[in-house]
Amino acid sequence: MPKSSSTSWYTRFAKSAAHFSGRPRVFAAAALLILVWIVTGPLFGFSDTWQLVINTGTTIITFLMVFLIQNTQNRDTEAIQLKLDELIRATKGAHNALLDLEELEEMTLDEFKARYQALATDARKELGQGGKDTGTPEP
Repeated sequence: MPKSSSTSWYTRFAKSAAHFSGRPRVFAAAALLILVWIVTGPLFGFSDTWQLVINTGTTIITFLMVFLIQNTQNRDTEAIQLKLDELIRATKGAHNALLDLEELEEMTLDEFKARYQALATDARKELGQGGKDTGTPEP
């Protein structure tokens, strides 16, 4: 598979920002900033402006971080799904119909789930009778 040598500016930015913001030092800096804000409360008489500063700042940061976190989560989920698809594809006896399940409608997913729940129930019964729960259900 070819590896993309050029990624979009947003992907590079989102990866860098997520990596940076997840560091312990950044958390410590944010906690320190809040502590400084709390300590300055009496200096500003706990005014509405004093409260507005922290409310506005945290709202803006939270709003932007939601998009960065979602972007990171989407990329990670897609990568995991592709890796799982490759494991299914490369495993002898695996059901290739399970590839790309995340793209199916919920009703179809429910049908697959019901089949696998039935297999699990049968395997538990087999275990309860002293049997094994390994192997494949196909003859």
